[in-house]
Amino acid sequence: MRFDELPIPELVLRGIAETGFTTCTPIQEQTLPITLKGTDIAGQAQTGTGKTAAFLISLFTRLLSNNSPAGRPRALILAPTRELVIQIEADAKQLGSHCGFAVQAIYGGVDYMKQKNALLDGADIIVGTPGRLIDYLKQKIYSLKDIEVLVIDEADRMFDLGFIADLRYILRKLPTFEKRQNMMFSATLNPRVMELAYEFMNSPTKVSVTPETMTAERVEQLLFHCSRKEKFSLLLGLLRREGMARTMIFINTKREAEHLHNLLNANNFPCKVISGDVEQRKRMKILDNFKDGTLPILIATDVASRGLHIDGVSHVINYDLPQDCEDYVHRIGRTARAGAEGKAISMADEDGAFFLEAIENYIKAKIPTEWADDELYVLDYIRTARPKRVQEIKNNKPGSSKTPDHKRNKPGSRPAATLKPPVIKAVLETDAGNEAKKKRRRRKNKPAGEKTAAPPMPVE
Repeated sequence: MRFDELPIPELVLRGIAETGFTTCTPIQEQTLPITLKGTDIAGQAQTGTGKTAAFLISLFTRLLSNNSPAGRPRALILAPTRELVIQIEADAKQLGSHCGFAVQAIYGGVDYMKQKNALLDGADIIVGTPGRLIDYLKQKIYSLKDIEVLVIDEADRMFDLGFIADLRYILRKLPTFEKRQNMMFSATLNPRVMELAYEFMNSPTKVSVTPETMTAERVEQLLFHCSRKEKFSLLLGLLRREGMARTMIFINTKREAEHLHNLLNANNFPCKVISGDVEQRKRMKILDNFKDGTLPILIATDVASRGLHIDGVSHVINYDLPQDCEDYVHRIGRTARAGAEGKAISMADEDGAFFLEAIENYIKAKIPTEWADDELYVLDYIRTARPKRVQEIKNNKPGSSKTPDHKRNKPGSRPAATLKPPVIKAVLETDAGNEAKKKRRRRKNKPAGEKTAAPPMPVE
């Protein structure tokens, strides 16, 4: 189906044409005829199939059809991560470039006052993460009374990241669901998400565009079994063999990501790390360098596994298999986007092998296994020291004991420093009283060797 065959306003069609889109993807073809009529929808489709464009086109069409006063937010888009918010904002500005709507992204980690002033100046469409949106809402910087369209993107991730309480708080501040259009899109719509949909949406239509396998069709998947000690030498061999132009490497923990970053850079493979602890401006700069080809390798935790669209990602490597099987689908979905082809390589060590069965059951397919030859392992690489844990750094400060607190104190006891002075005094007095009682008991005992006098003999 072509976009011009649908009842889409001319201003929106011009933005679609400038992005290079002409025909609908399967999720767009099934959802747009429903959402353009104003019906609520819960859409499920594979990652990278055009869900963002599907809800943005419907959103613009709804706002253009209603002549409401400018200056107050008329549409709200909620997303779980900052990177996804930034991407949705960019897509909205591109698709709606001729509509005249003011789009504002709200998320943490950047200039607080700048975003506050932008809301005070007026925004038609707000794209944001729940935390900072609630912060400004409680300060009455903006109002949600005039919201006509609500979009929740990656709703299942909202549950995983613990946003559900914040999400419910925002939804209760909106007009009643009969007075607004509600759209929910995600790669996975589990029962928890659908319960939320039926609670805050107006009889939504559920649309699922999911083939027999959950993963993108053009992704070539491959699995290597190796020990934990062999993983990095195998990774070096794969990087040299595959000739990876733009590669994303996913890892489960921040500390291991930093260690892998040091190892790769020491062995002439330039890379950067994105994790939840990296400052937001730095994360944005790293992503920009990766998108423009300046940075060939990006190491990331699951903060970058959802929603990010980066053209030309040739390979995705699961250095650690994810513990959540849904994250596997989202990770490998960073490649083979918008009809392109890509390759996803996973490495299963002693720990990762336990998650493999659940992943294969979820994607309804076996991941093809390749056994690495000895020549693929690179043994003569430069070693680097593993980053110290935060607790180790604290314990090794000058003047502090290297013995951890849990070993220095007896089980069940509290360090004296954590007790308030009156409590310490009471404890000391109690201990002194107990010692005195013990001493008094000892005095009652007769000295060793002392003979007891015999009772007097009866007198006859």
